Amino acid sequence: MAMTDPLGDMLTRIRNGQQAKKDSVLSPASKLRANVLEVLQREGYIRGYSEDSSGKHAALRIELKYFEGEPAIKHVARVSKPGRRVYSGSKGLPNVRNGLGITIVSTPRGVLSDAEARENNVGGEVLAEVF
Repeated sequence: MAMTDPLGDMLTRIRNGQQAKKDSVLSPASKLRANVLEVLQREGYIRGYSEDSSGKHAALRIELKYFEGEPAIKHVARVSKPGRRVYSGSKGLPNVRNGLGITIVSTPRGVLSDAEARENNVGGEVLAEVF
């Protein structure tokens, strides 16, 4: 059966893995997922990720991050969904927790955090919010 929201699936795997105190989780690989993980790593929400080709299909091994036993990601949610896409200009990007969290945005210059998108003066599809 085809997956309707692959990015939402990856975010749910991260959320579930952190609730279960896992060191790492596996998610099927794609360019969009890898780009979102790159933003999460740059912003310090995950320790890292790597390609895992031990199975039949390529996968991404996501190394989760904890601080004093608590998950680094308190909340991760998909904003733009397959049934309702959400777009925003550079000036209208949402501010998560007064700047303590990030919004992940898919722009013409690639997948960026909200601060990077404002700095580059580009808008796009609001993929997820993390804090």
